[in-house]
Amino acid sequence: MSVTLPTPDQTLKIGTRGSPLALAQAHETRDRLMAAFDLPEAAFEIVVIKTTGDDRSMIEADRPLKEIGNKGLFTREIEEQLGDGRIDLAVHSMKDMPVEQPEGLVLDCYLPREDVRDAFVSPGVARLADLEPGQVVGTSSLRRRAQLLHRRPDLTVVEFRGNVQTRLRKLSEGVADCTFLAMAGLNRLGMARVARSPIGVDEMLPAIAQGAIGIERRLDDPRAEAMLSAIHDADTGHRLAAERAFLATLDGS
Repeated sequence: MSVTLPTPDQTLKIGTRGSPLALAQAHETRDRLMAAFDLPEAAFEIVVIKTTGDDRSMIEADRPLKEIGNKGLFTREIEEQLGDGRIDLAVHSMKDMPVEQPEGLVLDCYLPREDVRDAFVSPGVARLADLEPGQVVGTSSLRRRAQLLHRRPDLTVVEFRGNVQTRLRKLSEGVADCTFLAMAGLNRLGMARVARSPIGVDEMLPAIAQGAIGIERRLDDPRAEAMLSAIHDADTGHRLAAERAFLATLDGS
């Protein structure tokens, strides 16, 4: 199928959240499209969209996501702009994505998956196993909280929200003794050294689709469909289809 490729005068608009990790993922998407179609950087525009989940007052207050809307908090505003044509593509961390897309949108392009493991991050403790009874662990993830307290009910867990940089700042301020981050995000930011140790999947099961980037498009956009098919990683797609089907069966968000 022949499609009209973007140009510096008619750019392809890529929507993303504004955190350093979200921007790194959008840039990776753009760079792969540039390489696949021999296009200049000027043929693309990165559009930063603030979502409800990025509201600083809620981040600083460390309100649990379940109180303010769960995963749709990180996608709703981006999908609205995709649906009405203000952007052409939306780049997402797949672990943030609900199992169902809004009508008229489709998610069928995934980039090669990164490390799926969680990372143990602490300024003063080397490993999760080295935590003393009563030490404070910061996390907003129900998954991480449940698995941690199942193994270590002697630890204290507090809400701990924000992007990578915000959570590292909170650690330095003593809000918690340690936290967890995704190894994939640290790798994409060039910050793998921040992880004191990766946590094996037999010790802490990762989130559904952790480590994967998904690119969402409009169902009726043949140009986006053709361009994204050129950078889609089929192996990642098969794995995510299985994991997200499992999540849907559990009626997970």
